[in-house]
Amino acid sequence: MNMQQEAWRTVRFGSLVRQVKESTDPMADGLERFVAGEHMDSRQLHISRWGEVKGSSLGPAFHRRFRPGQVLYGSRRTYLRKVSYAEFDGVCANTTFVAESAEPGELLPDFLPFVMTADPFHRHSESWSRGSVNPYVNWPDIAKYEFPLPPLSEQRRIADLLWSFERAARVKATALKAARQAELAALAELYDEPEWPVRRVDEAGEVQLGMKREPKVHEGTDLRPYLRVANVGDDQLSLDDVLGMNFDSDAFAKYALRPKDVLLVEGNSSRNQVGRAAMYRGEIEDCCFQMTLLRFRAGGEVLPEFALGWFRRCQHFGAFARVSAGTNIAHLPAGLLSAQPIPVPPLSVQRRVVERLEAARELRTTLSEDLARTRNLMQRTLNVLLQGPGASADAATAA
Repeated sequence: MNMQQEAWRTVRFGSLVRQVKESTDPMADGLERFVAGEHMDSRQLHISRWGEVKGSSLGPAFHRRFRPGQVLYGSRRTYLRKVSYAEFDGVCANTTFVAESAEPGELLPDFLPFVMTADPFHRHSESWSRGSVNPYVNWPDIAKYEFPLPPLSEQRRIADLLWSFERAARVKATALKAARQAELAALAELYDEPEWPVRRVDEAGEVQLGMKREPKVHEGTDLRPYLRVANVGDDQLSLDDVLGMNFDSDAFAKYALRPKDVLLVEGNSSRNQVGRAAMYRGEIEDCCFQMTLLRFRAGGEVLPEFALGWFRRCQHFGAFARVSAGTNIAHLPAGLLSAQPIPVPPLSVQRRVVERLEAARELRTTLSEDLARTRNLMQRTLNVLLQGPGASADAATAA
């Protein structure tokens, strides 16, 4: 940057940003869309998903109106870093803060989302969060945040650059969405062969529920890593937050994971997520699994990758949701999964199916990694630019 240091000034967030508390009756006011926490994606300003007000049973918390140009911030579990830029009228819950520039002549509305996306803002928000199970932050505590504010011309330059990043990321996200839809279409098509022989799942392999997590296993001499629901996504494992508990020799023999074991989510508050499946590929040595997950270990008649594809098809197209038990928390118990049907065509046919699925998976993975690189570069650039004119190119690498 060529701006002089004195052109920047340190300001308090609350002096330039206000929380908007505009109440609304969404049906009476003709609002069509609502945005809940699950519609806001981490590290993505663009709101690509929402719910339809008409036909939805919105609770009393959904009375906060937002308008285009305002910023939505998830005040619960702030470590998720959910900041979204509104491009349409809608309603959100009162646990989502609606913010806007109170002084557009000093803080450009287009610049505000990046102030709230920068790492220092999130660190401040997390440090002021309260509660352990469902931590939250209050607006007066966010208002205490202080940051370096550039002059308007520099705000415009930075915002234009960062919005160009966001537009590029949006294009890549659209391509990734199309790849995922194509993959789901392949899952629907490739298994649609009614003449294939069918077995029970427990006839095609072994079904095992994970070990119960209880106080007595929190300590011991055989602490080992284990996977839980939070680690199992759709055809991918999230291994950034892996916990450990004590598995003695007998427990380890029973609950240890082997490469190509398939893990399925046993219980979830969302019925559509029950049975979500991913394959363990030996990423963590001596890893086990907890009782919120089921393990399927394929027998000789079925390829593990073929079984994974079938389970993903059952989850995405509602077969697991239809048979799951429970009300508030839906469950797919081991006995219920064991009794479900699974096609078992000849291994040569299974290999052809797996090859097609692997091609779709590779495309999706490549696009996902490309999008992640773009967002990471955007975040590093943002962090450096918002440090002020003293920031160096080396800081971008360290950010």
